[in-house]
Amino acid sequence: MLFHHKETFKFSCPPVLETMLSESEIHDLFSLINQWEEDPSSVSHGSNRAVYSTEERKMRRMHSNRESARRSRCRKKRHLENITREANRLRIQNRELKNRLSSTMHHHLFLSLQNEKLKSESIDLMSKLLDLYQILGTMLSQ
Repeated sequence: MLFHHKETFKFSCPPVLETMLSESEIHDLFSLINQWEEDPSSVSHGSNRAVYSTEERKMRRMHSNRESARRSRCRKKRHLENITREANRLRIQNRELKNRLSSTMHHHLFLSLQNEKLKSESIDLMSKLLDLYQILGTMLSQ
């Protein structure tokens, strides 16, 4: 505690002139100190509560709230722009991947058909080769 008992402070003009504060400002400051002694949690912003009137505090709070809301809207707008940009990027990437997949599937189909054709040709050639071996075997055995 700053003061152990409540005192009433009264100054004559010279101390007021030395501090450059008016008598009402000094009274406000001491009432703030006395209020703080009674309940320190009730004084939230130090001397601002004593110096500013209720209307001034409302106006400051309103201005502060408007600024906070403006900043919040700006953050929300930037966030939405970032999400939209990311969604567009992902759509483009998805389209490119689908095109690559389609191309790969067509290439796979082409290679599969070609492979089947080559297998069929291989079977035909093996059959002809066996026929030739048989003919050769028959000719050699005679």
